[in-house]
Amino acid sequence: MDYSIFDFLCLLGAVGLFLYGMKVMSEGLQKAAGDRLRNILSAMTRNRFTGTLTGFAITALIQSSSASTVMVVSFVNAGLMTLAQSMAVIMGANVGTTFTAWVIALFGFKVNISTFVMPLIAVAVVLLLSNKSKAKSMGEFLIGFSFLFMGLDMISAYVPDLQSNPDMFAYLKHYASMGITSILIFLLVGLLLTMVIQSSAATFAITLIMCSKGWIGYDLACALVLGSNIGTTITPILASMSGNVAAKRTAMGHLLFNFLGTIWCVCIFIPFANFNAWLTETIGQSDPNALFGFVNGLEATDPQVYNNLFNNSLPAGNDLYQRVSAAQMAVAQMQMSVSFGLSIFHTTFNLVNLGIMIWFTKLYVRMVEWLVPNKKKGDEEEFSLKFIRGGLMNAAELNIAQAEKEISVYAQRVGRMITMGQTLIHTQEGSEEYNNLYSRIEKYEDISDRMELEIAQYLNRCAEGRLSNEGKMKIAGMLTIIAEIESIADCCLGIGKIMARKIESHAEFNDEIYHNIDTMYNYVKEAMELMNSQLSDIENVSQSTLMQSYNKEREINNMRNTLRNANVENINKQHYAYQAGIYYMDIISDLERTGDYIINVIDSLREQFRKKTA
Repeated sequence: MDYSIFDFLCLLGAVGLFLYGMKVMSEGLQKAAGDRLRNILSAMTRNRFTGTLTGFAITALIQSSSASTVMVVSFVNAGLMTLAQSMAVIMGANVGTTFTAWVIALFGFKVNISTFVMPLIAVAVVLLLSNKSKAKSMGEFLIGFSFLFMGLDMISAYVPDLQSNPDMFAYLKHYASMGITSILIFLLVGLLLTMVIQSSAATFAITLIMCSKGWIGYDLACALVLGSNIGTTITPILASMSGNVAAKRTAMGHLLFNFLGTIWCVCIFIPFANFNAWLTETIGQSDPNALFGFVNGLEATDPQVYNNLFNNSLPAGNDLYQRVSAAQMAVAQMQMSVSFGLSIFHTTFNLVNLGIMIWFTKLYVRMVEWLVPNKKKGDEEEFSLKFIRGGLMNAAELNIAQAEKEISVYAQRVGRMITMGQTLIHTQEGSEEYNNLYSRIEKYEDISDRMELEIAQYLNRCAEGRLSNEGKMKIAGMLTIIAEIESIADCCLGIGKIMARKIESHAEFNDEIYHNIDTMYNYVKEAMELMNSQLSDIENVSQSTLMQSYNKEREINNMRNTLRNANVENINKQHYAYQAGIYYMDIISDLERTGDYIINVIDSLREQFRKKTA
């Protein structure tokens, strides 16, 4: 087998295409999905049983558990599915993958979804050229989906061709009679083999070749299949590398489900394998253990027939030809039995594993959250709505109450951006910490845009129902509030962009500038805290708290005016350079605008919720 450096570089390129496809697909989903896809996924995964059926159906349809679990990872990464929902779908996908094994066993073919990639790209390009943003987002999703499958296909093409070189595994027959040690060795081989060749179907084919040559028996073939079950988890793990914490947790959940299932199976491996051999005979096939004995007996008693059989050479002599033909027919029949036996083993294992594990979904979520913690406690780096889930409730007031709670969470999340912006100003420019913090601010601003959109869509749907005049006024007020909160997030990102321009022009701030910026930041943070305290109890806003907010806004405006007047004098006295003064004033103006948006929220609370003020 020839495998060059060029082939290895092509493999790395295929992995890169796969990861890029995952990223583009996830971003396209985030832009295009909105409320509709969230509601569809919410209905499909309403409880652990419907989620399991969803996973089974998707995997059976596209005939690839790797592809379906990668899609689940992208849904979680886009905030369209919770971690708990993804666990149920992944459990169903593990059972759905056995459907592929049965199709191969019964019909000898597998649907290759990569065939449809080029037509999908053709459709995607048309959508990308559209003037409608929704269509463009769908085009991005289809492009990402196509790249993802192209990457999967190319990974399989550029890994070493082990299936066509089964003799590489001939040495393994020396480890086939070591009891439980043999089982563990072949389980590990199945795991590593599937990780390398990225295809459990190819591992299945190699396993069948090894059985046919008499290197291993049915029990060790089952161990290889069991190992491949864990090996398939490498694909979603690769996909999650470009995702957020929730995506990584989803991939870890997939690995944990298969790993824990393998542990109980290894504990009862021999009786479990024998049970599946009995099931194979019960459905009308011969004993799957018979192939190993037949081939080894043939090698010992008639080596000439054995050599002709596996060298694919035409035997000379009529008698030898007949013996080889008879052996070929017998082996083909026994291969069918082994194929059925391995499919039954795979199916039984996944069904029993599902039957056990589905009752511990919540425990799985807690374990995964412990294994993959947030980088920083309290961070919510992934997009998720906490109180708005699925469709509307029958009681209109309950819908409004949900939205009020969600707006409070939204404001608190945006409030963290103000602190991030202040920290950014004091972080060493160009350092890794600075770049990471700037990226976080960008990500939070993107999340803010999507939260505003989904809360607004939810409120508009609430407004379509039967509401009192007071309820309609509340919704109008809340729509104004979320627009102002999103503007606060824009200001926070705006300060990051000002800092980027400052770095490009090599301007330097002195201690006086840093002190004044911190003073302004402290005023704005106090105003934000007052706003958040009122939003946390939006139905009971007090007049005294409103007055505190108005006083704080006056302090912010006065501070801005004082600093602006002093700036010209400071530049003239050469306290700092003119260019530094420009960026300094831009930051002060941005913070003053943040205060304006905060007071706009306060105005909405006073006007639309005035019946509750005291």
